[in-house]
Amino acid sequence: MNRIKYSITLSVIFFSSVMAFGQMVEKSQQGSYLLKNAEIYTVTNGVITGDLKIVNEKIEAIGPNLDAADAEVIDCSGKRIYPGFFDSGCKIGLAEISSISLTQDHNEIGAYTPHMRALTAVNPSSVHIPITRLNGVTSAMTYPAGSLFPGKAAVIHLHGYTPEQMSAGSQPDILKWPSSGKRNRWDKRSKEDIEKDQKKALKKLKEFWKSAKVFAGMKGDKGYNPQLEAVQDVINNDAPLIIEVNKKEDILAALQWVNEENINAVFSGVSEGWRVADSLVANAIPVIVGPILQNPSRASDKYDAPYTNAGKLAKAGVLVAIRTTESENVRNLPFNAGFAANYGMGIEEAIKAITINPAKIFGIDDEVGSLEEGKLANLFVCDGDPFEMKTRISHVFIKGWSTPIESRQTLLYDEYLERDPGLKIKD
Repeated sequence: MNRIKYSITLSVIFFSSVMAFGQMVEKSQQGSYLLKNAEIYTVTNGVITGDLKIVNEKIEAIGPNLDAADAEVIDCSGKRIYPGFFDSGCKIGLAEISSISLTQDHNEIGAYTPHMRALTAVNPSSVHIPITRLNGVTSAMTYPAGSLFPGKAAVIHLHGYTPEQMSAGSQPDILKWPSSGKRNRWDKRSKEDIEKDQKKALKKLKEFWKSAKVFAGMKGDKGYNPQLEAVQDVINNDAPLIIEVNKKEDILAALQWVNEENINAVFSGVSEGWRVADSLVANAIPVIVGPILQNPSRASDKYDAPYTNAGKLAKAGVLVAIRTTESENVRNLPFNAGFAANYGMGIEEAIKAITINPAKIFGIDDEVGSLEEGKLANLFVCDGDPFEMKTRISHVFIKGWSTPIESRQTLLYDEYLERDPGLKIKD
């Protein structure tokens, strides 16, 4: 018993010290900035050589020889400016240490919890946020896990003191499609048991959706039913339903269901999307692919099936965004996209898959996703290809705030790079 108490105490002390250390960063600053003499990768309007001016939250102007006026001038000669990268599916802010359940808040009890909102659980002081920003990731969709309807995801910008300050407005509903495959490598269910479980789950899904539609048609006082109330935006086509689905057979079944129910759907995961790309195109279904850096879904597939999936879908005409599904390593989003680029997607399309495409999918492309006058100043400055590990980012702006290029890792690096050996131990 004492050993258990000692272990818990150590865990709490460790977590507290990590959180404290993680927040020892400089303060962000907002104002007017003129980024001069850069290669500006706008994403939507090609590459422009010149200046970019930020005033408060937004990009005021892009072009050659802009007037500095009262702006702070930052020389970007020999450097590039990109829109901030956008992870379309992760758990940043909802999970801190994977081995300590007390630091995770993304999984509710119950199969039907669509009324749960991830935004309320986002931790703005997460130690992972400064680390993630250092690789140019400025926005993310952080989502709940769990059973059939785990809740509403939250699209956030990675800067702010409260979840509300971080919110980008979009809170899409999540549905985990009943799978016809094994849950993981430890799943010992027989093929018959898997089929039985899937049929049971599909039946419950259709019953729930029927009840939600009946609820939508009710007049007057509908009573208190938060589960049914939560999906009314999807029923009314006011918001997309993000459906987690991977196997070819399940993708086709989900396509049939969304067509029958007239649902504005986005498919996520889609590890076997390349097998049914034509069907996805025909039904105009956008997809969120990833992680790219994973093993094939079938033992018979080539090793590079996960790497080529995004490129095959994009070439077929599907609108593709890329995600990591990570909590600690959302910073690896550029390298997931880099693999997709190298395995058939191409650099230009891979950049779009982590900038403008997710912005379109979540309905905020009028604010972020590209470098255009009037959009939010979510961007970063770097010295080379952002998919290359050797590239260094010198400045990050989120909603016009110049955020510090500092994290727990950089602080530790600086500490031990010039460390004092300390006092010698006496004999």
